This record gives sequence, C-alpha cells and structure tokens, in this order.
Amino acid sequence: MNQQQDMIEGAPLIKPSTTDHPLYETIVEACRTVYDPEIPVNIFDLGLIYTIDISAENDIEIIMTLTAPGCPVAGEMPGWVQDAVEPVAGVKSVAVGMTFDPPWGMDMMSDEARLELGFM
Repeated sequence: MNQQQDMIEGAPLIKPSTTDHPLYETIVEACRTVYDPEIPVNIFDLGLIYTIDISAENDIEIIMTLTAPGCPVAGEMPGWVQDAVEPVAGVKSVAVGMTFDPPWGMDMMSDEARLELGFM
C-alpha cells in the first residue's frame, strides 16, 4: 500500500487474506507448523501472520510480524515460514515479508492460543 491508500478512511490496517482460495486452509495449516521459540504456540494462532495473499497462478505472498521488533529470531522466522509453505502441493512460489505496522498485540491471538497460554 502506498501512503495515499493508507490515509483512506476505513481502509483496513492489514491487507485481507485470500480466504476463498482452495489452497488457503492448507497454507494456514503449514503456517501452524512454525512456532515462536519463546512461546509454545504456533505463529498463526499467535496472530503473527497478517496476510496470506494467493494469486491466480498460486504465487503466495505472506505478510507477517513478530511479537516484538527485537525478537532474537527476526531474521530467521520468515525463512521458516517460507520453508513450511513451499512444499504445499499446488504452490508455485512463496514470498514472506515482515511488517511492524500495525504492531502485534495480545488481542491478535486466537482463542486457542489464549487458552494455551492461560489467558482464558
């Protein structure tokens, strides 16, 4: 998104995922195999995967974040996600980008993650 699009009132902070694509659920499951090494919950349920964008040609673009910008695995985690998603049948290519806007918050966790971490 460019700055002009960011300023449009009502525009989502996070680009929507391609949830209606046949590969979406399989890619989500692949993302769920990646764990934050400091928290015993997968990164999808933690809310670290912001967008899974799937093109008509099955090129996958994933936008993710970290629980904190200083996370010790900041340089490694996008590669872990790419390595998890690339083998999914039907995937042509995978690009993983990192963002800190909007910053991650505990409200982004799934109910399963909150339960696992004792927040429910």
